[in-house]
Amino acid sequence: MERMTFHFTKARRIEALRSPSFLTIARAAALAVLIAAPPADAASRAHRHGEQTAEASASRAAGPPLMAIVSLGSQHVTIYDADGWIMRGPVSSGQKGRETPAGVFSVIQKDADHHSNLYDDASMPHMERITWSGIALHGGPLPGHAASHGCVRMPYGFAADLFGRTKLGMRVIIAPHDVEPVDISHPALFQPKPDAGAHAALLATEAADAAKKADAARLAAVTAQREASAATAQIRKLNILKARADAQLAATDRAIDSAKSDEAKQKAEDAKQKAVARVAELQAQLEAANATAQPKLDAVGPARDAVAAAESARSAAAKAARDAARALDPVSVFISRKTQRLYVRRGFEPVVDVPVTIQNPEQPIGTHVFTAMAKTETGLRWSVVTINPGADAKSALDRITVPQDVLDRIGPTASVRSSIVISDEALSPETGKGTEFVAVLSNEPQGGLAMRKRSSETRYARQRDVYPEFGYAPQRDRSSWRSPYGSQFSTW
Repeated sequence: MERMTFHFTKARRIEALRSPSFLTIARAAALAVLIAAPPADAASRAHRHGEQTAEASASRAAGPPLMAIVSLGSQHVTIYDADGWIMRGPVSSGQKGRETPAGVFSVIQKDADHHSNLYDDASMPHMERITWSGIALHGGPLPGHAASHGCVRMPYGFAADLFGRTKLGMRVIIAPHDVEPVDISHPALFQPKPDAGAHAALLATEAADAAKKADAARLAAVTAQREASAATAQIRKLNILKARADAQLAATDRAIDSAKSDEAKQKAEDAKQKAVARVAELQAQLEAANATAQPKLDAVGPARDAVAAAESARSAAAKAARDAARALDPVSVFISRKTQRLYVRRGFEPVVDVPVTIQNPEQPIGTHVFTAMAKTETGLRWSVVTINPGADAKSALDRITVPQDVLDRIGPTASVRSSIVISDEALSPETGKGTEFVAVLSNEPQGGLAMRKRSSETRYARQRDVYPEFGYAPQRDRSSWRSPYGSQFSTW
């Protein structure tokens, strides 16, 4: 009986819940809750349902991009040239467990039609790689929240526009929160000599002159060889003709000896006179040809020596010009509080690795990215982006003592795009051949890196475009390469 009463009561309750009056009351209550919700909750819900930062471009004419700053917190990216921001847009970074690592990177490879070899050949259009293990910026779907496997997805059109503007080496800063570059001046920031490019220009001119001289020497050697060959051929021809004439002369002597009549003997005598004249003529030509040919034959050896000397001079001048030009390339400096070392790279190639003095090394210094944004009348204008404050940027510079020989080597030729990174962190194992300095914030999630296991079985995904602006073309198989920083890694 009690069970029957229970089922009857439950049935009545369900019927009541389905009644129009109850549904009307429920809708009204839900609407009241929505209206009463605080703005923060509303913003959170809107974000979860796909509301994104709008794409925008600066109204002014844009210069070449110098850096991209990705904000993981607000899921947007901002691109900067020397005068400020030029592009802004939404992104979708790595989802939980596959988080895009926060840190300092740069573009190390570009591929307009890239496909993943990790995720079912997934399309990653206008890919700009920032680690060899597979983190990249590329076009992709944006659901309004972090949803990738570690890469930074951008709107397709935005990614295509950015791809057309960037070059290898562009700085990419991935920050946990919103940051932006601010101007800074400090005595420790490199200021090049006013005539830093004059010496390189002079060497370039000398290299061009040496190349012209080498070309002229090669042409002279070819001409000398051709003239010597022609003279030798003429002598050979005359020797053959003279040998025939000598044979004809000998034949006339035999004809005279065998003549049976005066008439036949006279005829043979006339033939002999002609043969003697022909032999004399050819002998004179042969002697003249030998006299003419000798200087030409003698000229071949010196001409070849001149080519060798000119080529050596050309090679030396070209190397000096390249070295001088490379010294004007942007220089990158990384100073690690953790390792107490200073590293320098130019064009993705290691240049310096020395100890550095940091005051109060036990105290945090933060992670600061200083960038030479533009030339000024007195040198360079610098900016700084602080992505992990341990100390303010100027205090960080105050605590660093750069060895004087390093300053002398790189300071006078520093140029736009040069950078100094000061960080509590050590260099990431992602730093290696064909990369700029990579530093990852150890206090932020790194799931996107951790899940990309570096094994000898992995290989590069397709590489269809090579961009040699910085003098480097990635190799297909890097699995056996060992980083100069002590960590072996392979491709993804």
